[in-house]
Amino acid sequence: MSSEQSATPTGASAKNTPAGLVVASRVYPERLPIIALPERPLFPKTVFPMLVDPVTARVVKEVVESQTRLVGTVLRRRDARADDVGVDPFERLHRVGVIAQVLNADRDERGMVRVVLGAMDRLQVKRFTQMEPYPIAEVDYLYEPQAEVTDELRAYALAVINTVKDLVQLNPLFKEELNLLISQGAVGEPARLADFAAYLTSAPADKLQDILETLDVRERLEKVLTLLRQELDISKLQAEIRQRIDERISRQQREFFLREQLKAIKKELGLEKDDKEAEVARFLERLETREPTAEARARIDEEIDKLRVLEPSSPEFNVTRNYLDWLTVLPWGRGSSEKVTMAAARQTLDEDHYGLEDVKSRILEMIAAGLLRGSFGGSILCLVGPPGVGKTSIGKSIARALGREFYRFSLGGMRDEAEIKGHRRTYIGAMPGKFLQALRTCKTDDPVIMLDEIDKVGTSYRGDPASALLEALDPEQNREFLDHYLDVRYDLSRVLFVCTANQLDTIPGPLLDRMDVVKLSGYILEEKLEIAERYLIPRQVRELNLKRGQIRLTKAALRELIDGYAREAGVRSLEQQIRRVFRRCAVKLVEGAERETVGPEELHQLLGRRRFESSPARRKLPPGVVVGLAWTSLGGDTLFVEATATRGRSGLKQTGQLGKVMVESSEIAYTYVRAFAGDDPVVREFFENHAIHLHVPAGATPKDGPSAGITIATAFYTLARRKSVRAALAMTGELNLSGEVLPVGGIKEKVIAAKRAGVRQVILPEANRADAEQLPSHVLKGIRIHFVTTFAQVAKLGLK
Repeated sequence: MSSEQSATPTGASAKNTPAGLVVASRVYPERLPIIALPERPLFPKTVFPMLVDPVTARVVKEVVESQTRLVGTVLRRRDARADDVGVDPFERLHRVGVIAQVLNADRDERGMVRVVLGAMDRLQVKRFTQMEPYPIAEVDYLYEPQAEVTDELRAYALAVINTVKDLVQLNPLFKEELNLLISQGAVGEPARLADFAAYLTSAPADKLQDILETLDVRERLEKVLTLLRQELDISKLQAEIRQRIDERISRQQREFFLREQLKAIKKELGLEKDDKEAEVARFLERLETREPTAEARARIDEEIDKLRVLEPSSPEFNVTRNYLDWLTVLPWGRGSSEKVTMAAARQTLDEDHYGLEDVKSRILEMIAAGLLRGSFGGSILCLVGPPGVGKTSIGKSIARALGREFYRFSLGGMRDEAEIKGHRRTYIGAMPGKFLQALRTCKTDDPVIMLDEIDKVGTSYRGDPASALLEALDPEQNREFLDHYLDVRYDLSRVLFVCTANQLDTIPGPLLDRMDVVKLSGYILEEKLEIAERYLIPRQVRELNLKRGQIRLTKAALRELIDGYAREAGVRSLEQQIRRVFRRCAVKLVEGAERETVGPEELHQLLGRRRFESSPARRKLPPGVVVGLAWTSLGGDTLFVEATATRGRSGLKQTGQLGKVMVESSEIAYTYVRAFAGDDPVVREFFENHAIHLHVPAGATPKDGPSAGITIATAFYTLARRKSVRAALAMTGELNLSGEVLPVGGIKEKVIAAKRAGVRQVILPEANRADAEQLPSHVLKGIRIHFVTTFAQVAKLGLK
């Protein structure tokens, strides 16, 4: 393009100049200050508002102060920054841009400069003559050629206008500009139409720059039409999305308004209250049947007042509501209504359990004292005994005898103090402890609460649950039991607590001191027979939905089952064996048999060989082997103490997992027997020339305690005298170096174990006579008890 052409701008006359533009001269200057546009280029004959950076603001200020008010606008290339140093300006900016006039420039309240540019004609940057403080470039001007509007161009123009019309229907923002363009005969100016249509789109900057650089009108219209089609598709998709969202919001708003209107109508008619008032009404309704303490009532009123001023959407609202729910649901002052009589209580205990007369007697004493006192609270029973003897079922019977609700939870393995005392309300998901949960479930304030396995409570970094139980299980303190969550004192004195344990050793002393201990011993064969016939077999008949007599265990089979397969202290193992027998008989019934009768032979076929040998204590024992009696957490048991000798240097060796105390007992027995029989030359020669090996089966089971003292001494003595102990004889007692037999514990369990093992004679310390006299007559039946004070009496009774 020649300089003469560049100095004479076609279309710069007043009639073609956009309204409001003032051109000082018909000739554009050869040099212009340049504004770099960051996002999209300007198109000729358009008006463009923008916020400018400090550098551009300085350009605008200089231009506004000049007479021309003209600037060049060029699009910055993608990934190029205005502050790039040492980079060729042609690498940062596109070559083709637009000359524009600054129509307006002002500063807003934030100090930003707002500029309105009126674009005029295309330009092309030849070179930059200045870069600081702002860029100035020499430019050429690219004018639209005065081409004839052909039919093809007219068709393209109409297609562009129709597409823009469709676009305006979806986005009416440019409706007025389109109408103005059509009214000015845009079909007759396809180049201007193409620029305006491109200006309407939201196409990427590089595609708009491509259209700006396209001088051929037909090619420019074709590119613009492609952009408009893409824009139309995007606008349609946006319209669909907007319509779906509007419909959803409209539906939700409509439902919300309808619900609010319905609430208002129901509230006006008295048919319904809002959620907050409904909650308050529910809490107040509960209080009509409860009698909370003055402290609790004041706290409830305070929390209700707080709930009324809280918004339902507030997190504090849910915390307060849950707290009020617990405060009002607890059975304040609501006790059991059933009348208790001694006859009914006795009948209930006899119906549920066979035997255990001493335990039943103790429970009846407690009930009688409660009837006289007018209250059964304040008693904390602790049922101690081996597994399977019925501790848990006794707790249920106590509740049924008193006509009270029963709640049981296990303390075995509990390590968190909060399980007892509750969590503080500041924690998420906080809730009261087990005692208040039990009262809520039972709906009375005087239930029977069973604390199972209290001897297995653990401790951890979360606290000591056993210490937390001290307050709850103390009749003098639990009148004002304070749960961490409730934070209001609650009276637990009317609750009857029943604890169960297998042993007392692991229960902390202060906790054990608060309990009334009732010991349950194991069952003998005759008692197990009755329990099986009265309770266990009928239960299996009901569970399998059998008819009476379809499966029958003979008396001999039941005895064999108890003696050979279920000789434990409790009856849990017996029930399991009976269940096995019934299941295997059920297979035959399903396969076509009408009924099954199980005798001893059939029992062995169903269950296999015996687990326990027949009457071990009755067999003939060699010298050095004696039957002792032991107490374990599973009840009483019999054990064999074996001693043998090897010729050589004298000494004593012990095996069988013996504890420290039992090892000391064996050394005491060894020393005493050598002194006791020292006058006998045969015995003296035996101990001087033999090493003794003491063993107590089973070797994998730890054993400890002093009660095997006389048993070990008898084993040494019979070994030295080469004589056997009497058949069916068992013994227990502690021995000291003076030969005195000292008392031991667990007499009842040991005698019952001897009875189960077929022992006929038992040697006990004289100091335990009172314990033995308290044993039931059916336990002592068939057993002769010898009471001794010295080992000499043991040796006289034990040897044949």
